[in-house]
Amino acid sequence: MAKRRVAVVVGARGVIGGNLIDHLEATGEWDVVGLSRRGGPDTDRVRHIAVDLLDERDAAEKLAELRDVTHIFYAAYQDRPSWAELVAPNVAMLVNTVNALEPVAEGLEHISLMQGYKVYGAHLGPFKTPARESDPPHMPPEFNVDQQQFLEDRQRGKRWTWSAIRPSVVCGFALGNPMNLALVIAVYATMSKELGVPLRFPGKPGAYTSLIEMTDAGLLAEATVWAATTPECANQAFNINNGDLFRWDEMLPKIADFFELDVAPPLPMSMDVVMADKAPVWDRLVAKHGLEPTPYSDVSSWAFGDFVFGWDYDVIADGSKARRLGFHRHVETERMFLDIFRDLRARKIIP
Repeated sequence: MAKRRVAVVVGARGVIGGNLIDHLEATGEWDVVGLSRRGGPDTDRVRHIAVDLLDERDAAEKLAELRDVTHIFYAAYQDRPSWAELVAPNVAMLVNTVNALEPVAEGLEHISLMQGYKVYGAHLGPFKTPARESDPPHMPPEFNVDQQQFLEDRQRGKRWTWSAIRPSVVCGFALGNPMNLALVIAVYATMSKELGVPLRFPGKPGAYTSLIEMTDAGLLAEATVWAATTPECANQAFNINNGDLFRWDEMLPKIADFFELDVAPPLPMSMDVVMADKAPVWDRLVAKHGLEPTPYSDVSSWAFGDFVFGWDYDVIADGSKARRLGFHRHVETERMFLDIFRDLRARKIIP
C-alpha cells in the first residue's frame, strides 16, 4: 500500500490556497494541513492551524508536530506599500516555514512555490512577451525571485525537490482576499446595475485593447499538484495559464450580457476612489436580496482592479513547457468568468 501523502498548504485562506485545498481534498489521496493567520474549519481530511509566519518562534512551535508532511505548497503573501517593502516579510515567511518544517518532516519530498508574472517584470511596464521560464531576471527588488533563490540554495544536496508555479491573474472563489479580480468585476457590475449606470471599462485606454490571459484557480490547483508529484518537473519553473488570450473590449460586453447591463465607452477612473463610498449601496443590496451578510471590505479589492486594468500592454506568457511535460488541461476564460459569477450567485454573495 502506497504511503499517504500529507500536504501543508501555506496561505490556506486565499483564492489560490483555498482552491488548492479543495482539489487535494477532492482527490481523496491527501491529508491536508492549512496554515493561515486566521485558521479555519476542520474536515475529515483537512485541519487548519492559525500561525503567524512572520514570527519565527510561533512558526517553530505551531509546526513542530507536523512530522509526516511530504509536500509543502507555499502560496502565502503579505502586502506592503512598496515593492521594496514586500521583500523582507514575504521572504521571511517562506524561510520561517521551511526552517520549521524541514528539520522535523523526514519524509519531505517537495516544496512548491507560488509565483506569478512579476518574475518577468509584468507589474513594472511593457515586458518581453510571451514570457518564458528561461527569461532573465529584472532589476531587483523582487521577492518572488528571492524566494526561488532561497529554495534553490536550500535544496542543494537534499532529497526533496522544488517547483515554481507562475500563473497569470488567478480567478476563483475567495472572500477577504486582496487579489480577487473575478469578485471585483462581479461587485462592480452589480453596483452598476443597482445604480442604473452602464458597465464601463475603468482602466487605462490602452488596457482595453491589449492582450491578456487569466488562470483559473481550479486549473492552477491541478497544475500545482501535477508539478509537485511528477519527477520530470523537479527543480523547475512553469507558467500556468488558461491557454487562451483575450482583450477586454471583447470580454466586457459578454460580462455585461450576463449581468443584463448595457456597455458604455471606457472611462478611466480609479476604482479605489470611486467605489470607496459604496458600502451603503452594498449593504442595501445585501438586505434587499437576502444575500450572505458579507462585509463590503471582503468583496471590494478595488486597488487590485486598478492594478490589473492599468496594464496598457500585453500581459501573456508561454505555457507550452507544462504541456510538453504532460499537463494538457485548459480552460476557456469567458466560461471561467461566467461560472464564477454563477457560483457567487449560488453562494448568495451577489444577487
